[in-house]
Amino acid sequence: MKKLMALVFVGSVSLVGVAKPITPKEFRGIFYPLPKSAPVPASNKITKAKVHLGKQLFHDPRLSVDGTVSCASCHNVMSSGGDNRANSVGVKGQKGGRGAPTVWNSAFHSVQFWDGRAKDLEEQAKGPITNPIEMGMKDHDQAIARLKKIPGYVDAFKKVFGKNGLTIDNVAKAIATYERTLLTHNSTFDRWLKGDNKAISESAKRGALLAKTVGCVTCHSGVNYNGPDLEMGEGFYQKFPLIEGSEYDDKYDLLSDLGRYEVTKEDFDKNKWRVPTWRNVALTAPYFHNGKVATLDEAVRVMAKTQLGKTLKENEVEDLVAFLKSLTGKLPKQEMPELPPTPSETFFRE
Repeated sequence: MKKLMALVFVGSVSLVGVAKPITPKEFRGIFYPLPKSAPVPASNKITKAKVHLGKQLFHDPRLSVDGTVSCASCHNVMSSGGDNRANSVGVKGQKGGRGAPTVWNSAFHSVQFWDGRAKDLEEQAKGPITNPIEMGMKDHDQAIARLKKIPGYVDAFKKVFGKNGLTIDNVAKAIATYERTLLTHNSTFDRWLKGDNKAISESAKRGALLAKTVGCVTCHSGVNYNGPDLEMGEGFYQKFPLIEGSEYDDKYDLLSDLGRYEVTKEDFDKNKWRVPTWRNVALTAPYFHNGKVATLDEAVRVMAKTQLGKTLKENEVEDLVAFLKSLTGKLPKQEMPELPPTPSETFFRE
């Protein structure tokens, strides 16, 4: 009897220090696995031919004035979906003031660009073509005139959109349709949410719980880990830095770019940004709109301090990074498309 009592006592003591297992139930209504497909507007249904045409246009540098820049130049679909530069580079080697957001899963954003100035992928696709720093066309008419000189595109647009189908709106529709196929499913965290208990490490589970308990999920929740499910054109914006005065303001130049204010000119929007996705964040260094932060662990420290007023312990940073790494999905296989030729001439003369 004494031996049995001792075993019971020892067993009880051993249970006192055992933490409650972290299960997917902790995150119901907060995090969701990536759906099989992205939302599609009624005005731009997906077809196989339209996806292929959009893929060609996405990779075609002839949409830039000097033939040096394509959409894929800044949004590398063989890798991070961005370009891993602090500032993206356009025609004539010009640098913009912001980094390129990843194109992976961008179909789940309710607005596009860091400052939300485009309501959807179609509107976003038009912007870089005529931006003097990006692709440099003087206007959309110049871009369409060039495409009309390429017989393969004339035929493809007629097939996809009908007679007289080669318009800037249809260029944007084709590119947006291709981008809606750029989804990264089957992250280890998604698998864990679906019931695979061994998909992620204990460190990643602790990191997910910490993100919940310290308040990260106030902004980073939902399917794309960037806020609530909103109608297209309705943005979810947050101020960054929310809590000014930390050493990071000057160290990483967090205040000089006024963000959404540059679009609206409303004081309320100064230093506000569309909340970026956490999906594949481990692939998209450097971090933040200006690319000033080189590593994911430092980005975690900056966010904790500037948004939550917290200084994290190193083990907490490690757990959060482990969680964020578990959000890396499987990149869909991409093959470079064959582009229609420009017969017997070139658009680019010195």
